[in-house]
Amino acid sequence: MTANQFEDVVQRWRITKENDFKKEDQDLFLNAGLTCIAQGNSAELLNFIKQEANQHIVRSMACGLLPALVKEVLRKNHSCAHGQSILNHLILVCNVEELLHILLQQVDDIDPDATADSTPILMPLIQTVLLRTESKASGLASALDSLQKQISKLPVPYSHKQEQEDEYGLCRCCNTALTFVQPFVQEVKNQQLNSAVTNQDTDLRPTLLKFCMASLREPLLQAQLDRGLNTMEKSPLWKFATEIMAILAMIQEPLPKLLFYHLLRRKEDGIAVKSAACHPIESRACMAYLLFVQLIAMEGFPAVFSPVFILQCNMEYVNLLLSRKDESWILKGLDLHVKSLERVTDNSLPVKLLELKSFHEVPQNLVKIMTDCPILHLKGKGLVVFQLFIEKLNSEAKHKFFRRIMKTSHHAGVESIIIKNIKNQVELLRKSGNQDGWFEGTCLISLLRDIIILPQGHETDLLHGMDRIMESLNILRYLLLLERERCTRMWTDLCDTANSYTKLLRVCLKMSKSYYGTELQNLREDKKIRAKEWKEASGNRDVQRMIVNAETLGSMPRDTRYKVLQCALVTYDLMESLVVRIEEIIKNPE
Repeated sequence: MTANQFEDVVQRWRITKENDFKKEDQDLFLNAGLTCIAQGNSAELLNFIKQEANQHIVRSMACGLLPALVKEVLRKNHSCAHGQSILNHLILVCNVEELLHILLQQVDDIDPDATADSTPILMPLIQTVLLRTESKASGLASALDSLQKQISKLPVPYSHKQEQEDEYGLCRCCNTALTFVQPFVQEVKNQQLNSAVTNQDTDLRPTLLKFCMASLREPLLQAQLDRGLNTMEKSPLWKFATEIMAILAMIQEPLPKLLFYHLLRRKEDGIAVKSAACHPIESRACMAYLLFVQLIAMEGFPAVFSPVFILQCNMEYVNLLLSRKDESWILKGLDLHVKSLERVTDNSLPVKLLELKSFHEVPQNLVKIMTDCPILHLKGKGLVVFQLFIEKLNSEAKHKFFRRIMKTSHHAGVESIIIKNIKNQVELLRKSGNQDGWFEGTCLISLLRDIIILPQGHETDLLHGMDRIMESLNILRYLLLLERERCTRMWTDLCDTANSYTKLLRVCLKMSKSYYGTELQNLREDKKIRAKEWKEASGNRDVQRMIVNAETLGSMPRDTRYKVLQCALVTYDLMESLVVRIEEIIKNPE
């Protein structure tokens, strides 16, 4: 088609009513417009669509140019000023529903590598389109869903340096999302201030709430959220978290209702409570972390809830966070547990709390972190939190908790911690002069009989169980010294328990010392005989295998085996010295 022929077509369009354009007209217009864009004639296209006489033509047929215009604007090596102007004009005059459909499709089709560059172009256009509509909720929900799907595809920065570099654009996309929702947040806020909310307007509030809760789950739950390297340079994702919590405050969404809905049971607001239950527990866990650990939005949190109630509610979130093997989740769970416990008075948590599922599973998860987690700082922090939890239990709860852990942990290090806590509890009570039936008399003896044992009898691996054995001997020696002058039933029961334990332990010590002594002697003789060829012959000799901390002596290098045997014999001598001391106390109580 020649220029003159096209001009004749345009003149015909100008006298055609807006609803009378045919498909042939649509195809011809789009072909001409796309040709202009492809050939770099965007200025000519811009001039056409801005002419007043062409506005009904643009409204009817120009939406199809949007995909090509977006690609034009995103081209880094090409001037996009005219393309951006065309886009800005089209979204002000074209059909709202058609615009929204095309733009959302563009967001859905974004390549993950282009998300950070594409969303700052597309989302302001969608925002402008939505602001033209009277009923915004449905379109806003679709736009936020599309945006968050794209954000969820981006890797979450692990360190402050990665956040600042923002290689994959996650932080930029989060800023785009915040900028996008601001007019709608302000609209809800204004409606609440004016107290003139219609049924349609209230739909914005749950949509914005869903956006906030989804953002808490992803990406904030995976992020390393803290206050940055210093007070002047805060983490971009931490800033995003503060803005999300601020939006919740601006739309007047009560944090207690979101966090504690299942315990508050507000009959007068049953619908809201039911809707809170629909939000993922991961989102609420992240909210609890931001609120109680980072203290974001804490100034707006009511002070009427008791520390024990807050702990009880947060234990559900702590359990979720600790059950994952992701470092950022575990760290948040440990921090939330600490902050929840710190507000509770020592020796105050009642035994009935231990019947709750979360109070049973959280300590089990802490034990797994202490024993199985390969990250050392998490293991250490897990131990600190485990001890803090013990300190908050009252005496009856401690007694029951100690029994439970001794039956379930199956780890000598954890068991030694429990036995040491029993000793500390007895010592604390004696110093304070208070009476406590759970850690004295019959209850204490019953507890000791259940825990001061060799689990595998005479086949117990003494090195593997060294921590537990040493703490067992220490508490026996301490209690015997404490009771020897009283000549009470407690003394008699302690002597029976100690005699039973040390008798079996002596048998194990004799067998182990004999075995390790023989092995050590064999190594010394072998070293002398094979001094010149020990490298070639070190793996040929069959050595009887015996489990030592999950390794076998026979599989160890010769030098390592020699050191292990020496350390084992020293350990056995130390155990035997404590056994001798206990036997002396029993024989000579005065």
